[in-house]
Amino acid sequence: MSVPSALRSAALPGPENIARMTLPNGLTILVRENHAAPLAVLHGSLRAGAIYERPEQAGLASFVAGMLTRGSAGYDYAAFNEAVESVGASLTVSADVHSTDIGLTALAEDFDDLLALLADILQFPTFAEEHVERLRRMKLVRIQERDQDTGSIASQRFYAALFGRDHAYGRATGGYLESVGALQPADLHDFHRRYYSPQGAVFALSGAVDAAQITDRIAALFGAWSGPELPPHELPPLAQAGGRHVFAPMPGKVQSDLMVGAHGVPRHDPDFYAARVANCILGQFGMMGRLGERVREEQGLAYYCYSSLVAEQDAGAWLASAGVNPEDVDDAVASVLAEFDRLGETAVGAEELADSQAYLTGVLPLTLETNEGVADALLNMEWHGLGLDYLQRYHSLIYGVTADDVRRVARQYLAPEKCIVVVAGPDAGDGEPDAL
Repeated sequence: MSVPSALRSAALPGPENIARMTLPNGLTILVRENHAAPLAVLHGSLRAGAIYERPEQAGLASFVAGMLTRGSAGYDYAAFNEAVESVGASLTVSADVHSTDIGLTALAEDFDDLLALLADILQFPTFAEEHVERLRRMKLVRIQERDQDTGSIASQRFYAALFGRDHAYGRATGGYLESVGALQPADLHDFHRRYYSPQGAVFALSGAVDAAQITDRIAALFGAWSGPELPPHELPPLAQAGGRHVFAPMPGKVQSDLMVGAHGVPRHDPDFYAARVANCILGQFGMMGRLGERVREEQGLAYYCYSSLVAEQDAGAWLASAGVNPEDVDDAVASVLAEFDRLGETAVGAEELADSQAYLTGVLPLTLETNEGVADALLNMEWHGLGLDYLQRYHSLIYGVTADDVRRVARQYLAPEKCIVVVAGPDAGDGEPDAL
């Protein structure tokens, strides 16, 4: 299969047009110049995620990230907002399982000033008690709202059942009422002191910047940041959760949300690309793949039905999600499992395989049309060690997947005996009571 001209274009980010540098303190900088518009974007990640929380501290990494924009040594809350909003910029900080993530967008003429602001809030947050309590109240309200949503509860219970609450992948990164309510300012200070570090961090930039100048500017602002030596993270072994049916009763709701799935692949696994193509066929392509066509359109059993492949650093999940009438839960689950089985037992046709491969490669140029998309791609390439030529190899990786590969990974990862079923809705049904 030949590579489309859009992917052969010199405009595609690659080794010849990405500037890459790692500072002595471990911060890696990638820059892709784009002077089409006077805008610049930085996407960054620090290795300070929820992986370092104790189970009873769930939500701590997210809490710390939320506090960074609420006051630092050089900018109190009002000064921070004035510095960002007065120039129409955007600066966000959030936490995930393995990372604390940064998003910065500004006009090129203001970018140096915003970088200085970013350097201050990352290195010198103040965690003022007034703002700790204000943010805590906001987080508790959001958690209460989240826990009234059947889809959110189904997701929480699915990951808790699949990985266990002792595993970082099994906990909600936003935390829970009891854990967020118990966190103290000292906990926030301690997490920042122990885990905020340039070691292994990545800044990816795209836009109207000069690569050499912006790299020098970042080195001047962040080069003296020593940070702690990050400890290796330790995760409990994966539980064998297959065969479980968990129900979360939510009286008064009119819809049930369900998730059906099993352990998947980590991002670095050789099966990742086969699983990605298989997942596209199963529940992504067109009107949500086979699941959307069969469960929703033909059988009318779901308001929505699609599949997701979640590939984290150390493990993954492969699952189907659906919103259904409570009376149709059992039929919808049976139909989803039947599609899992069909994908693993019957070879996908050449046309269906080619359509999904064309979709997965065809969307790539579209995602690279914005500075945000390019910065996100650069960050992903560096974070997962994919190489600067990854985007140039991506077409071959996807088209290298065969029908036998699709059938093999579906059979291996989505075998019914390996799957768990989680339902959140008004009727507790016949499954095991939710105790998670």
